[in-house]
Amino acid sequence: MISVEEALERILSFVHELEPEDQPLLAALGQVLAEDAVAPFSIPPLDNTAMDGYAVIAASTEGASEARPVSLRVVGELAAGYVYDGEVVPGTAVRIMTGAPMPRGADSIVPFEETDETGFVPPSKTGALDTTVRVFKGARPGNNVRYSGEDVREGEVVLPRGTYLRPADIGVLASLGRTGVRVIRRPVVAILSTGDEILEPGQPRRPGTIYDSNAYSLASLVTRAGGVPLRLGIARDTIEDLTAKVHEGLRADLLITSAGVSRGDFDVVKDVLQREGSIDFHLVNMRPGKPLAFGTFRQGERVVPHIGLPGNPVSSMLVFELFGRPALYKMLGRVQTQRLTVQAVSKDRLRMTDGRRFYARCIVSRENGGWIARLAGSQSSGVLTSLARANGLAIVPEGSPDVQPGETVTVMLLDGELG
Repeated sequence: MISVEEALERILSFVHELEPEDQPLLAALGQVLAEDAVAPFSIPPLDNTAMDGYAVIAASTEGASEARPVSLRVVGELAAGYVYDGEVVPGTAVRIMTGAPMPRGADSIVPFEETDETGFVPPSKTGALDTTVRVFKGARPGNNVRYSGEDVREGEVVLPRGTYLRPADIGVLASLGRTGVRVIRRPVVAILSTGDEILEPGQPRRPGTIYDSNAYSLASLVTRAGGVPLRLGIARDTIEDLTAKVHEGLRADLLITSAGVSRGDFDVVKDVLQREGSIDFHLVNMRPGKPLAFGTFRQGERVVPHIGLPGNPVSSMLVFELFGRPALYKMLGRVQTQRLTVQAVSKDRLRMTDGRRFYARCIVSRENGGWIARLAGSQSSGVLTSLARANGLAIVPEGSPDVQPGETVTVMLLDGELG
C-alpha cells in the first residue's frame, strides 16, 4: 500500500501534455494556450476619454469654481466610434462621450457633473456650434484620459503560451480581433462502469440492482476538469465483456473504470488489466478510496493510462478528484493542479478508524473572521448525498488521533483551486 503522494507521482509520470489544436474563441474557454498571443496593435489604439464630458485644454479652465465658473465655446460633439475633424483651441470645448478618441489639441476631460450640463442643449439639437458651457472646476492635463497603449502595446506578448484561458483572457483575445486561438486539445476520457448489479438510469428496477450514478458523476467531473467524457456503458462481470469494453475505450487518452478493483471473486478489472496491460500499483493508504488500481494498456504505439476506481460512489468521486483531475490538468498543459486549502476549526469529531489518511466530507464556512468545518453527514463511502452537500474535504493525516471539536484541521476546498 503506497501513499497518496506516491500514487499521484506515479500516475502523473504516465501522462503528458497533448498536442495543440485550433479552436473558436469561446470554445477555448478552460483550455491552455499553445502559443504566445501577440498584440497586432495597441489598446487603446488612440487616446480616448474615460467618461462623458467635455474635451478641453486644461489651461482654459484654470481657476474655475462654483462661484466663478469659466465659460467655454462648444465647437462640436463626438460619440464613440467617430473621429473629430477639427481642433480644440484655447477657450473652446468638444462635447464627448466615453470611449471616443480625444480631439486634436485637447489634453483633458471635464465630466458633465462639473459643468452646467443640466438643461444644456447640444449643438446637434440646435444646429449651432456657438453654444457655451460653464465649467465649475479647473481641470489638469490628463484628467479622465485613457492613453494609447495604456492596456496593451503593439508587439507585446499579451498572453504567453501556457496561459489557462479564463473569461477575462477570452475577452483580451477578442480585443485583439481574434476569432480563434491555438490551444492544447482537451483529453478524451473513456468512462466504464462494471458490475452485474448496475442498471442504466431509466431502465426498470429489479431486486438486487442499483442505478449507475458513477458514470454520470465521473462524466461531470471530467467535463468540469476540461476533458471530454466518452461513456462506454456498463460491462458485466465477465472477462469477455470487460475485455471488449476496455478495447473500445483505448481510443481515448485515459480510461477510467469504476468497481471491480477490490478483493471480491467477481472483481475482474484487475484480471483484465494484468492480462491485457500492466498494473503499476493497486492499494493507496487513504480512506475512502483504498482499492485504487492504476496501470496502462498499449494500443499500437500509444500507451493509454488506466485508473481503476472503487465502486462506492463517494470513493469513486474522491479518487478521481485526487488523481484523475490532476492527470487531466497535466494533459491539458495546466501547471498548477492543487486545490486551495484553508485551516479550519472542526466543529465535529473526526474519527480515525484505522491508520489511513482520512478525507472527511465537510461544509466549510467563515465564522468570526476564521474558517470552520462541519461534517456534511454520514462518512460512509456509499452515502453520496453527504458529498453533494460538502464543499470541502477535511484531511486527517495517516496515523493521527481523532480530531476533536475545536481543533484545527486542513481543509481542501472542492470549489477552489490555485492558478
